[in-house]
Amino acid sequence: MSTESSQPPMAWRYCGNQIKLWRTQACVSREQLAQEANYGYESLKSMEQGRRRPSLRLLQVADEMCGANGLLLAARDYLQPERVPSHVREFLDIEAEAIALSAYSPLLIPGLLQTEEYARALMSNHWPPVDEETLEERVAARMSRQEKLTSRPATLLTCMLYEAALRSSVGGSDVMQRQLGHLLDAGKLRNVSLHVLPADRCARAHLNGSLLLLETARHEHYAYVEGHSTHVLHTDAETVSDLVKTYGMISRQALNSEESARFIDKVRAWL
Repeated sequence: MSTESSQPPMAWRYCGNQIKLWRTQACVSREQLAQEANYGYESLKSMEQGRRRPSLRLLQVADEMCGANGLLLAARDYLQPERVPSHVREFLDIEAEAIALSAYSPLLIPGLLQTEEYARALMSNHWPPVDEETLEERVAARMSRQEKLTSRPATLLTCMLYEAALRSSVGGSDVMQRQLGHLLDAGKLRNVSLHVLPADRCARAHLNGSLLLLETARHEHYAYVEGHSTHVLHTDAETVSDLVKTYGMISRQALNSEESARFIDKVRAWL
């Protein structure tokens, strides 16, 4: 099943529709509301149609002009930036339950092993861009996910990284040096096993995208696959089985934990 959605958040659409209904009932034109709130006509139209998040300023002005007595302004708590994009929420719910994770990443450090500055540098280049408040919310959400690696009982994590993920200059050399040092520290945890897939051992199939296999406490198995612009959570047994085999094929060509630690340390020294 695909967890990606192209629709704006429901809260935006509902709130925008409420603004339009109150405005119409109060016989306030869109032009009048836009002028009073200091917005252009098209900007206000976008907010009423839910394509743009209604601002606090608009809620305040609309509430007063339309005589809503605080009913429109009450929507502000539901319009705060989402901590995570909606299309990954289902995956994160399952990840939170997982007792074992097996990850493969060809280009980037997986979220569970990212430093805060690496995550911020990565998200800062998100397209389309997000505002600073949303950026900080998403960074905080990513950092909170990592608690499962040190909680009691801790989740088992096996992670394979293609060499390019270690050499991708996310945030610059200083950020990457600290990120690789963080990987080495994480690899010392008893529940974390890190493996590097050197470039000279890579087959074409290994570059198709990242892969994460998950097992819950109820022994349910899932596979999460990410591509350039797709995020798909697979639940059917046949597809998950095929992806488990793919992961196994990649793992057989990766370095063991000790060799991988030495490899990461050499890359860090080169940066």
